Amino acid sequence: MSDALTVIHTRKSVRSFTGQGVTKDALDKIIRAGMAAPTAVNRQPWAFIVVTDRKTLDTLAAGLPYAKMLDKAGAAIIVCAIPEKANGKSQELAVIDSACASENILLAAEALGLGAVWTAAYPYQDRIDVTRKTLNIPQDIIPLNVIPVGHPAGTDKAKDKYKQENIHWEKW
Repeated sequence: MSDALTVIHTRKSVRSFTGQGVTKDALDKIIRAGMAAPTAVNRQPWAFIVVTDRKTLDTLAAGLPYAKMLDKAGAAIIVCAIPEKANGKSQELAVIDSACASENILLAAEALGLGAVWTAAYPYQDRIDVTRKTLNIPQDIIPLNVIPVGHPAGTDKAKDKYKQENIHWEKW
């Protein structure tokens, strides 16, 4: 397993998978990393749906315009925000906290030598509806994203996103 900074700088969005399954142990490690994310007042307003069933992955792939790669992914993790559990029952904080968990999931997949990519459900109502219907998600729960996870088929490379012009020292 790589050190944290190496994982952060080598993480990339993987959209091409071999079709090989992902072990329950690896998925458990990835979910545990998601749950280790920072959260306002430690409310942890999230839930995770782990999908390995091929039929369900294919249904999601067919219904989500930017998640077609699910047809070869070994699994998917759907991160759901739960406003009722968030600090102040805030939808915004539930989404922010769940986004932090999502980033940890992406980094954990990279650390384990797997590939993953964030495909948005929220804030697109059509994608939320497909995800909610396919996975029987209650109306008060927000499916934030669908993260395909699997063994990379390609040679995706991390992008250097460092831009000096985006740094301000001391003041704007």
